[in-house]
Amino acid sequence: MISFLKKRKNASFTIALAGNPNVGKSTIFNALTGMHQHTGNWAGKTVELAKGVCTLGNQTCTLVDLPGCYSLTACSKEEEIARDFIENTHPDLVVLVCDAVCLERHLQLLIQLLSITQKVLLCVNLMDQAKKKGIDISCSALETELHIPVLGISAHRHSDIKRLKSGIFSALDKNIPSSENTNSPKISACSLPDSRVCAQEASRLYHATLQSDRTSHTNKDLLLDKLFTGKFTGIACMLCFLLLIFWITLTGANYVSQVLHDILFSFEPVFYRFLQGFLPLKLCHMLAFGFYRVTAWVISVMLPPMAIFFPLFTLLEDFGYLPRVAFNLDCCFAKCKACGKQALTMIMGFGCNAAGVTGCRIIDSPRERLIAILTNSFVPCNGRFPTILAILTIFFAGSAKNLELAVLLTLVILFGMFMTFVSSWLLSKTVLKGVPSSFTLELPPYRKPQIASVLVHSVINRTCRVLLRAIIAAAPAGILIWIMANVSIGTDSILNLVSDFLNPFARLLGLDGSILLAFLLGLPANEIVIPVLIMAYTAQSSITDFKSLSSLHTLLLGQGWTVSTAVSMLILCVLHWPCATTLLTIKKETHSLKWTALAFLLPTCMGFLLCFLVTCAFRIFS
Repeated sequence: MISFLKKRKNASFTIALAGNPNVGKSTIFNALTGMHQHTGNWAGKTVELAKGVCTLGNQTCTLVDLPGCYSLTACSKEEEIARDFIENTHPDLVVLVCDAVCLERHLQLLIQLLSITQKVLLCVNLMDQAKKKGIDISCSALETELHIPVLGISAHRHSDIKRLKSGIFSALDKNIPSSENTNSPKISACSLPDSRVCAQEASRLYHATLQSDRTSHTNKDLLLDKLFTGKFTGIACMLCFLLLIFWITLTGANYVSQVLHDILFSFEPVFYRFLQGFLPLKLCHMLAFGFYRVTAWVISVMLPPMAIFFPLFTLLEDFGYLPRVAFNLDCCFAKCKACGKQALTMIMGFGCNAAGVTGCRIIDSPRERLIAILTNSFVPCNGRFPTILAILTIFFAGSAKNLELAVLLTLVILFGMFMTFVSSWLLSKTVLKGVPSSFTLELPPYRKPQIASVLVHSVINRTCRVLLRAIIAAAPAGILIWIMANVSIGTDSILNLVSDFLNPFARLLGLDGSILLAFLLGLPANEIVIPVLIMAYTAQSSITDFKSLSSLHTLLLGQGWTVSTAVSMLILCVLHWPCATTLLTIKKETHSLKWTALAFLLPTCMGFLLCFLVTCAFRIFS
């Protein structure tokens, strides 16, 4: 080994990390490289190559995390990327990660891989989970059968990662160069497309190395699957989980948001006095009451719900429930000529539509991926929740508690989901015609979520990144709003003039010019819609908020608001243009201004049409 490493000491080794989806590849990748790639718990989460540097002894290696795939027959984008990388790049070693709980199925990929290269190390992960389920696999017997290195590990254990590093270190010496390796795998030859032969060989290998398999362990999983994917109970459980998440988010976020609001706004006078020391008065006002105030508002309103919602979402993902949601909703999306994986991206949109758009990469078909991207904003993100909750509380819930509010919010969310189905069907019948594609969706075994890891990844990889994008978009908007409120043409400010200009059209929708203007100015961040509306109604020179909903209720009634206005407002909250961050993400994902424009116009036109119809109905029957 030492002589071999000396021969290659100036060379850079390339190690490919391959395997089925949901086997812990990303966890192993993170542990070996020290990076923080997010681990998804559904098929096709990784659709791009993640690269990192791994140090083995005194040797630095490049570790490439290939997309999760079930075979190398290139039936999907993931399979094509994985196979092309192995065939064309010729990595020095392929570390194939398999799940010990369902090893027989995963061995089929190993057999296909060995028909391409013999430079393979088999890493059987989740051995602890297999042991809990009564499955005892002999890695030494499997190594004897295959004549390749085989290691059984549990990736969350630091000692097992050290053993894996040593195993890779040893395998590099034995497998490279291949001419020095006189051993060959002792398995039957099979071509890549011959799935029947692969399945038979995988079954033979599995039973030759299986020491015990007490099948009674599956009873718990089967019972949970009957509950979570049952014909009637599946949707009911999904609604209960949705309601529970919203209730926890509302209960926890209210107090935290108020505390954060008070802290951030207590620094506003300090910031203003600091600016007064070296800037003109008008510029001080613009920066303190425009730039800082809007940014503080966005942080205080957006951060607490996200910090609660994203970890809850990730816990369900880690538990293995989200693929069951996709399974339950697959028939609905199939009727809309769309892909069942869109259910996952739709759920991600509840936290942030930009994150949901990025998540659409898991959909293989370009047509269905576009449908998912264009319709993701039909489910309201947490940035719209403050406006929705304010309207629900004032006009429909009264003095209701958080549970009743969560029920009403769930109904609004269901409306958004329904409109997602309608718009997906409409797109599939018009500009994006086509037949829905089939896809492989593995229902992973249920696992105990890794709470510490979930909290770290949710806060850093999701919450902070989304919040940063929102701040970048909202801060310039604060300056624009201040300028519009403080610069006058004649006797009226620009804000009032634009509001008056929009008023005739807004009246057709059951709204008024100030409401429509608030939504327009809320393009950078939906969180500022209510503050801008209050500023327009009260003729304030800077963005403001009311300390109680009762005083806001009085203000809205004084401006002529009715139940019809509130309903139109709720519709527009759900159905209007995506925020600037989401639009920029859509442009980045589609590389097209045309599709970005359609993403802007589709929910807006549907929202305007529904508002007009609801307003007409109220006028006819009132």
